[in-house]
Amino acid sequence: MGACDFQNKSRGTSMSEAYRSAVSEAREEYGNDSYNGTISTTSGFRDLTSEFKRSGLSLNKFIDENIDKAQKRGNCFGICIKEPKGNTNKVKSQVTNFVEKGTRKWVLKHIVYDRYQETEIASEDTKGEAIKKARAHTEKTQERTVVVMKKVLEKGSPRVAEITYKGSSNETLGEYIFFGIAAE
Repeated sequence: MGACDFQNKSRGTSMSEAYRSAVSEAREEYGNDSYNGTISTTSGFRDLTSEFKRSGLSLNKFIDENIDKAQKRGNCFGICIKEPKGNTNKVKSQVTNFVEKGTRKWVLKHIVYDRYQETEIASEDTKGEAIKKARAHTEKTQERTVVVMKKVLEKGSPRVAEITYKGSSNETLGEYIFFGIAAE
């Protein structure tokens, strides 16, 4: 088990978001091994932006002089090299309404789900029919099923509106550099 130094540039609306993004990218590229020599082996970061600004040093010189502070594996430091600009619009979202003509009729359905209620297997009008489908699925797959009563629309979509983020033309992500020593 050794250690190596690393540097990662990342973008985000905050230093925390940029750090999470850099860790996620490292995990995608190098795996989740705790000794892969990347930022993903660190357990957090310390913001050195104010120390960097006070130092008057170039970014590379500052990193070279401070990498020794990360002697312990797993230490990570961050510096904001470009401040993010947030959305200054008064209204930051947009609503799209979905209107369907006529009246909506709700009906009671018995829905068969997998044991975690993530995947719908069948939808029946009666409890008895739903149980038949659930038993058939369980006997075929040997997986537990669940029957749940739900009110659903007889026809049409239950979606009534969609809200989307409305960005600003001045909005930009911040740029950050992370450096430290990683387990290898």
